[in-house]
Amino acid sequence: MKFLLTSAGIKNTSIHNALLDLLGKPIAESSALCIPTANYAQRGGVGNAWRFISGREPETPMCELGWKSLGVLELTALPSIDEELWVPMVRETDVLLVNGGDPLYLCYWMRQSGLADLLPELGRETVYVGLSAGSMVMTPSIGEDFVHWKPPTGGDRTLGIVDFSIFPHLDNPDLPYNTLAHAEKWAAGMSVPAYLIDDQTAIQVVDGVVEVVSEGHWKRFVP
Repeated sequence: MKFLLTSAGIKNTSIHNALLDLLGKPIAESSALCIPTANYAQRGGVGNAWRFISGREPETPMCELGWKSLGVLELTALPSIDEELWVPMVRETDVLLVNGGDPLYLCYWMRQSGLADLLPELGRETVYVGLSAGSMVMTPSIGEDFVHWKPPTGGDRTLGIVDFSIFPHLDNPDLPYNTLAHAEKWAAGMSVPAYLIDDQTAIQVVDGVVEVVSEGHWKRFVP
């Protein structure tokens, strides 16, 4: 499986081109499933989920890119239906588009639904595109600063599919806490290397090789 872990979606030409390279074909020939689940644990999440699914989030473009087909994979529904109704669909799709929201809520439902167990089994051609929490959930942990919804087991652990942590939305003017100074303080408390990335930046991971794709600014911090 290949990963494109973004702060704010397919935000610029460089990130768009990276997505095309990972897909190996045009977006118009690629099938996608979008996962809005992380939205629901935040205030206004129902509306945010609808805007994501309907492609009405121009500040964080994902679903509106012109996919050949687009479906919704709602993780909270999956435990109540037979796996044969959704697992083949995930295996056959070209790309998973995973929205932002609360990373621990997303992690919980990835595990509860069985998607977390399925991800390592997907073929190398499958592309995972994360947005904010959708990217953070792939890391080993998110740090206490990002803990809002609390999982039954507590803690800040996430899936650990990649071996670094992510601080998204660096220097976003709508998020006054997300300064470089705060991000570095957060990173100093992490046990693994961390990438501090702004909304014009993404991290590509293919066969364990990490590459930063950016038209903005970012920093790698090693504790």
